[in-house]
Amino acid sequence: MAIIGAGFGGICAAIRCLQSGFDDLVVFERASAVGGTWEANTYPGAQCDIPSALYSFSFAPNPEWTRLYPLQREIQAYIARCADDFDVTPHVRCGHDVTDASWDDLAQVWRLTVNGSVVTADVLVGATGPFSEPAHPDIPGLDDFEGDVIHSARWDHTWSPTGKRVAVIGTGASAVQFVPRIQPNAQHLTLFQRTPTWILPHPDRPVPRAIRRMFARVPCTQRAVRGACSLVQELMVPGLVSHPGILKPAAALGRWHLRRQVDDDALRAALTPTYQFGCKRPTFSNKYYPALSAENASVVTDAIVRVHPTGIETADGAVHEVDSILLGTGFKLAAGEGFSRIHGRDGRSLSDTWGTGEMAAYMGTSVAGFPNFFLILGPNSVVYTSQVVTIEAQVDYLLDALTGMRDRGIRSIDVTRAAQDRFVDEVDAGLAASVWNTGGCASYYLSPSGRNVTFWPGFVFTFRRAMRHVRWDDFDVVRDTDLPGRPSVESTSAAVRR
Repeated sequence: MAIIGAGFGGICAAIRCLQSGFDDLVVFERASAVGGTWEANTYPGAQCDIPSALYSFSFAPNPEWTRLYPLQREIQAYIARCADDFDVTPHVRCGHDVTDASWDDLAQVWRLTVNGSVVTADVLVGATGPFSEPAHPDIPGLDDFEGDVIHSARWDHTWSPTGKRVAVIGTGASAVQFVPRIQPNAQHLTLFQRTPTWILPHPDRPVPRAIRRMFARVPCTQRAVRGACSLVQELMVPGLVSHPGILKPAAALGRWHLRRQVDDDALRAALTPTYQFGCKRPTFSNKYYPALSAENASVVTDAIVRVHPTGIETADGAVHEVDSILLGTGFKLAAGEGFSRIHGRDGRSLSDTWGTGEMAAYMGTSVAGFPNFFLILGPNSVVYTSQVVTIEAQVDYLLDALTGMRDRGIRSIDVTRAAQDRFVDEVDAGLAASVWNTGGCASYYLSPSGRNVTFWPGFVFTFRRAMRHVRWDDFDVVRDTDLPGRPSVESTSAAVRR
């Protein structure tokens, strides 16, 4: 088995597979260390927006989180510690970039090109995650800018804002976190805002040492906190999925937070969202609005026309002279390079199969035409809580598939197009009234055609239940007995050790 990616998804898959006796596996990670999203995103202020009690594997609680919302460096350290504690580290190959993975239908194996060498695997797990490849905006002249251009996911820690005129493009979760860290030292910070973000008061607090000791000595207390946090997250599902009116109190809290922190009427108007709460990803911050209210900060809402070598021109004709440009512009999803490297039975890549962003998968995990391929955090698998929960449910599904294949003498499984189309139709119907679809905004949750390619249309427990067992009738199956004279192949691990 080959696993691409050593973030939460890849490490969880490796841990559970090893525990279940599927030990002929390798984890390929192109970065120099494990951590995935939390290895890549090291910008100032990087922090998870899910409570720390929820942001860990259920089988590996972490009583040592220092804050209610975990910091980037602690999350990466946690993932690395889990890899060590569960004996996954010997199976991880950091600095190994999978440049191609193609299904060989004759041999019934995946052939991977890794750092120029070819290895084979019976099963391929794609755990690259949705936030692995930065998206750079297509703005004329950006490549000709004479100053620094830094994306939040490729932060340059040698760069300093001190004394610089800094432009920030993008107002998503990353920008909300790094803007307050940059503004105090910048000569001037200019935020170029296309769409304002719903921002709520941040409940983050340090976790007292006494509480951490209690969690370590009496684990059931931390499990209770985890359950309470999960319940709070789940209470938002009806409002998000079917009855957006339920979210009005959250919107009222957001407007109150804005009024409380921004006195200037014009700035407050510019920062007030005009779409429903929840349509775009809301975030938490107690420092973002004060940073934008400072004397050395300004918010520009006119569209960017082009970038000049020393500044940014907007639609009103103004040219804003800046020394550095910081991009908080998110990530490529369907257009990610990783999807162009995975080729199915007919030779087409995932990117080609999905076209211009119309991602589709069965149970968010299997894609028709890609046998023995399991996608972690694939289309319509996201539940509105910790994505570690989604990952664990998908790994349960992977294990049920592997066990069934071993016990039934199955060489490969490929979800049928009819089953995948049926799943997509059911999801689309379940999300038709959701705030993501009807809230009046454009977001990365939606494909170019407007289809919601991100969320599961229901509660966490319904997703877990659906992922508990493979529905074998939904798959085309090739058994070992169907392959007389099949060419022998090397195991993945053996090939990697050469």
